[in-house]
Amino acid sequence: MNLPPVYAPIPYDDFPRGFFGVLEGVSGVGKSTLARVLAKRLEATALHTLTVPHEGWAQEARLQLRALPQFAFYLSGLLHASDRARQALTAGAVIADRYTASVIACHAAVHGVTTEDVTRLLAPFRDYLARPDRTFYLRCSEDVLRERMRSKRDLKQDDRDLFEVPGRLKQLLVNFESVAAGDPTAVVLDTDDRSPDQLADEILKYMEGERA
Repeated sequence: MNLPPVYAPIPYDDFPRGFFGVLEGVSGVGKSTLARVLAKRLEATALHTLTVPHEGWAQEARLQLRALPQFAFYLSGLLHASDRARQALTAGAVIADRYTASVIACHAAVHGVTTEDVTRLLAPFRDYLARPDRTFYLRCSEDVLRERMRSKRDLKQDDRDLFEVPGRLKQLLVNFESVAAGDPTAVVLDTDDRSPDQLADEILKYMEGERA
């Protein structure tokens, strides 16, 4: 797509670029906790998708927008998160809590469409998005997820919907598996009986492999 330069992504190829790692998976699986551990150990920038200012608008977007405008809202947040990542990567590593896979998997589950449908909508904007070095898809059993959700302090409606909306959790799990299967950066990590520090150790091994 030939667009005016004003629509080009922030360039970062002329700088020594840090490692860009993404954590994906359903709510409550442990992404945010692991992101904090990794950011501290790596002295990295921690980034959440959605980030400010989109984070503050998410509830209204969820309640008031129909499917396509809602997708456009989350796409806008994703493009903004990519800009933030590109800026931060010139200074060091970036660890993102959610990124492209969450937009695809969650939108598809909520609106009853396939991940392929959402992927096609996203396709024209792929070149704008900063590409992760690795995307770590976190999994756990339903029993462990329920236990972790009980200890989560900032429960949102999306978290409650995992168990209150019939079929939501099952569909999300299927969607994340589908997205991971087509993601060349994907690494699937089972998190049952593993602490955030243990998972961080494994992720750091992947990072060392990227540098080798």
